[in-house]
Amino acid sequence: MTGLRARATLADVARLAGVSAKTVSRVYTHPDAVTAVTRERVLEAASRLRFKPNTLARDLRLGGMTRTVGFITAEFTNPFYIQVAAGIEQECSQQGYTMVLAASDDPDREQQVIDALVSQRVRAVLLVPIGDDYSFLEGERQHGTAIVAIDRPARNLLADSVLLANREGGYLAAAELVRHGHRRIAYVCNPASVFTQVERLAGFRAALAEAGITDGSALEARADDPAVSLESLVAGLLDAPDPPTAIVGGNNRATIAAIRELRRRGTELALVGFDEFEMADALDISVIAHDPMEMGRQAARLALHRLEDPTGHTRQVIVGVHYVARGSGERPPAWTAPPVDK
Repeated sequence: MTGLRARATLADVARLAGVSAKTVSRVYTHPDAVTAVTRERVLEAASRLRFKPNTLARDLRLGGMTRTVGFITAEFTNPFYIQVAAGIEQECSQQGYTMVLAASDDPDREQQVIDALVSQRVRAVLLVPIGDDYSFLEGERQHGTAIVAIDRPARNLLADSVLLANREGGYLAAAELVRHGHRRIAYVCNPASVFTQVERLAGFRAALAEAGITDGSALEARADDPAVSLESLVAGLLDAPDPPTAIVGGNNRATIAAIRELRRRGTELALVGFDEFEMADALDISVIAHDPMEMGRQAARLALHRLEDPTGHTRQVIVGVHYVARGSGERPPAWTAPPVDK
């Protein structure tokens, strides 16, 4: 078995094109300073050798920064974050930047990942914060690295951010169920202490309070332990002496868990999910929808704007949400109390 072929170098291109290495370098760094004939000869040689210029090494050697931004998220498997990444990449590519994607679900490991990206001189760090303290990034921010928090604010750091209208979404989900006659409405989430769930639950509670429902806390199935499955939280609600007639899923995974548990039991309740998810339309699941790609695009725009104006005021963009009615959220309660004799 033969070994791998060595990658062509700038010197290899120079020899094949019959020019100096400095001329080859100039073709890639200052093409207008090279005649069209020489430039074409160099590029033809580079193509034949499959030569790729190392722009990262060149930029670092000159003491500059790359045209790269880093996006760090807690998980690759959640479609929400994949769409956010797609939005970032779309906006960055239009502006001549490249996105590097990394993931970490541990705060200590997350800091190591961020440090590794910063050491590679990325121009911006876009992240979904999972830790409690991001003050370690303050020095980088002051040195010109653009930092944008996505989905949740970065604690102990002055940074631009892109958030969802979480509180409004929680309110809309509960209000829609109330409008269809529900009084016993459950809320399911794990984890529960993250910013998004705190905000969504606040909106959910506000809608119940507005409707005069004061005992809703008994139907909040929340956990902050990865070992506690969302299906078990839903099962606990359904096994209660006075179960809910409707459920709000705090995110796409909570909604999917509710669907699984309800189908396993052959039970049909009203259900509203927060976040769109694949097959939601085919399953007729009503959701609080939003545009994750737009979140990514907005985050990239904030980062690029920050590079142009490093000392400007911190900016926050709120991406809106809306209710999508598909049938599951419009089901009336399966049972209603008989009228009281007067």
